[in-house]
Amino acid sequence: MILYNFQTPGEGMYIKVTGPCCWQPAPAPGGGKGRSAGRSHHRSGTVLGDSVVVVKAGSRRVRDLLHPVRLTFRRDKEIEEAACVFWQETYLDDRTGYWSTEGCHTNVTQAEIVCCCDHLSFFAVVVNPVLSVEKASAPALRYISFTGSALSVLFTILALIIYARIQQRRPDKTVCVHLHLTGALLCLHLSFLLSSCWVLVLDVADEDWICKGLGLLLHCSLMATFLWMAVEGFHLYLLLVRVFNIYIKRYMLKLSLVAWGLPTLTAVLCVSFNVYGKHTIQLKGDDNHNSTVQLCWISSQFPQDLLISYITTAALPFLVVLFNFCMVCLVVFKMCGLRKRTRGGGSSSGWKKMNDDNWARLWRDGSTLLGLSCVLGLPWGLSGLTYVSLLGIYLFTVLNSLQGIFIFLWSLALTCKSRAEKNSSLRNTSSQKLMTISSNN
Repeated sequence: MILYNFQTPGEGMYIKVTGPCCWQPAPAPGGGKGRSAGRSHHRSGTVLGDSVVVVKAGSRRVRDLLHPVRLTFRRDKEIEEAACVFWQETYLDDRTGYWSTEGCHTNVTQAEIVCCCDHLSFFAVVVNPVLSVEKASAPALRYISFTGSALSVLFTILALIIYARIQQRRPDKTVCVHLHLTGALLCLHLSFLLSSCWVLVLDVADEDWICKGLGLLLHCSLMATFLWMAVEGFHLYLLLVRVFNIYIKRYMLKLSLVAWGLPTLTAVLCVSFNVYGKHTIQLKGDDNHNSTVQLCWISSQFPQDLLISYITTAALPFLVVLFNFCMVCLVVFKMCGLRKRTRGGGSSSGWKKMNDDNWARLWRDGSTLLGLSCVLGLPWGLSGLTYVSLLGIYLFTVLNSLQGIFIFLWSLALTCKSRAEKNSSLRNTSSQKLMTISSNN
C-alpha cells in the first residue's frame, strides 16, 4: 500500500493511515458492500487543511474491502459537518469529478476526525468552518453592545423630544413617520438591555413570566423597527417618484396598522405556542471549553426556534434592506438630476475642476446620503459580514448598537435645516432639496 500526501498538513494537524476499522460496511440491497443505490453522495465544502491523501495498491482499483482502511486527520480549530470524502471521477473524458461520501464512514472527536473507507482512492475531509468568537473578544463585543444600546436609549429619547416639538409646531407626515421609527428603536434597545440584565438575576434553569414578557417585547420591537424602516423607504418613494397625487386617506393610521399591527399579531401567535423564554448562546474557546450566554428571547427549548429566528433576523431584514437600498439608489439618481439642473445644464468639466463650493456641496450630499442610509437601516445589511470575519462582527455590532445616535443626528439636521430656511433664503442645492423633501411632504 502506498500513501501520498499532496499537500503538507497545516500546523497542528497530522494524517495517518492505519487499519483495520472497528466499523464494517453494511451490505446494500444491491449486493454491494456499504453502497446505497439511488442516493446522492455529492458533498461540497472546504477541504480540511488543504490536504488530499491518495492511498493505492499498485495500479489496480481496490474497492469493497472487508476490513476498511482507517485515516486519521487531526484538527486544531472548531468545525461543523465534517465528512470523509473521496474524489469520484465522472464518466466523461474531461477528467472532472466531485467529492463523494460513498463507502466512507466519519467519526468526529474533539481532536481528530477518523475516516473508515471500504476502498482506496484520493481522500480528504470536507468541512464547514465555524466562525467562533474568542473568549477575549466576547467581553469586548458584549461591552460594545451594552454601551451602544444604553447611548441609543438616551439619544432616541432626545430625538423623540425633538420630533415631538417639530410635529407640534408644524404637523407633518414625514416627521410623524420618523417619530414612530424612533419609538420602535427605543423599545428595541431598551428591551435588549432589560432582557440581557434580567436573565442574570435568574438561575440557570429558571424561566419566569417576566423573562418571557421581555422576550416578547424584544421580538415585537425588532420586527416593528424593521417594518418602520420599510415605511420610511415607502414614504420616500412617494415623495421622490410619485410626487403628485400622493394623498392617501388615513395614511398614518394604515401605516401604523401594518408596522405596529403585524409584529403584535406575530408576537401574540408566538405566545400561544410558548415560544419565548431563555435563549442560550454557545461560546467556544480555543481550549475546547464551552461557555454560555443567555438572553430573554426565543427559547432554545422551542423545537422551531431556529426557523423563527431566521425569519425574524435574516429574511425580514434582507427584504427591508434590499428595498431601502433601491430607494437610496433612487435618491442618488435624483440628486444627480437636481445638481445638473442647478448648474443650468453645464458640461461635466465641473466634476474635474472642483473648487471650494463643489467640495462643500459634495460634503453636504454625502452627509445627507449617510444620514438617510442610517434612517433606512442599511447598516443592518452588514449582517452578512458576521459570517465572514471577526472584523465584520465588530463593524456590525458598533454601527447597529449606535443607530439611536444616528437617528438623533438626523433629527438635529432637520431642525437646523428648518431654522436656516426661516432665517435666510438659501440656494436650493441638491442636498438642500432632498432635506426639504425629507422634512416636508
